Amino acid sequence: QVQLVESGGGLVQPGGSLRLSCAASGSIFSISAMGWYRQAPGKQRELVAQITSGTTTNYADSVKGRSTISRDNAKNTVYLQMNSLKPEDTAVYYCNAAIRPTYYSTWETYWGQGTQVTVSS
Repeated sequence: QVQLVESGGGLVQPGGSLRLSCAASGSIFSISAMGWYRQAPGKQRELVAQITSGTTTNYADSVKGRSTISRDNAKNTVYLQMNSLKPEDTAVYYCNAAIRPTYYSTWETYWGQGTQVTVSS
């Protein structure tokens, strides 16, 4: 059974920074792309940033220049460093990953349970 567990969310003032972490655990043979999505109240879930197994990155325009996604393959962990946070960054942040649980498995997409980020003074 594969699990993704996020941490690092919380309340931060505008202009502040947060670092989110997401660790994958369980039966894992291989991990491909990993990413962060967010969902604000009343809005659809949207991509924030993604990183491939080869460390190619992709960012939403709304966070480009303010956020950095990275991964530690030895720890099966993906990070999202967010700086210069704005109230509009307030959302539940979810990580996801494309994982092969075993050598014989196909690629499957897994999601974490989400972590709340609130940007407010």
